[in-house]
Amino acid sequence: MIQPKHEIRMMRRLALFLLLSVLSTRCFAAELELKFAALERIVAAQLFTQDGRHYVRGDKSNRCQFAYLETPRIDSDQGRLRVTARFSGRSALDVLNRCIGLGDSFDLTLSATPVVKNGAIALKDVNVSTPRDSYYIRRVRAALARSVARDFKVEVRDQAKKLFEADAPPSALYKQELAAFDLGEIRVTPDSLILVFDFRLVVK
Repeated sequence: MIQPKHEIRMMRRLALFLLLSVLSTRCFAAELELKFAALERIVAAQLFTQDGRHYVRGDKSNRCQFAYLETPRIDSDQGRLRVTARFSGRSALDVLNRCIGLGDSFDLTLSATPVVKNGAIALKDVNVSTPRDSYYIRRVRAALARSVARDFKVEVRDQAKKLFEADAPPSALYKQELAAFDLGEIRVTPDSLILVFDFRLVVK
């Protein structure tokens, strides 16, 4: 007896569902190529959240004691990640509603090696360079190199979760959930970051 086409389709879908259910208990290794334009958007969404600024000292309510970066641009330089940005800062005292002390605004370039830290992208071997020099700028370079190496972190699990758990159509027989995500390695190419990770999908 010949089975109707719709029954054949249902059986194929059921077989696929059962296969995915079995595979969902295993972890798979994969690579994700993250273009620098996409990385810039992720960094802006996670770090440059105060009117497009990332404050490394104080906030916009501090007139005389603040430091922030803005307009970041990301590319690579000989296997290292390179970030160019605009720095503005003051280290001054408020005297009769006037800021008395040091301050400046200038462009800078930060280069570093991306590494995995607690499942996120972090930076090590940070170097900060500027097109001009002064006592204040030298202090800024040293402080930024320390703070970026210590505090810089870009979470990528949520981005992976969005990719793997894309909305399924109402007629879909199953949904998938990213149950495990372990970032293991980062490589720099001329136009992107390559993220090597293990993941586990649960089909339900």
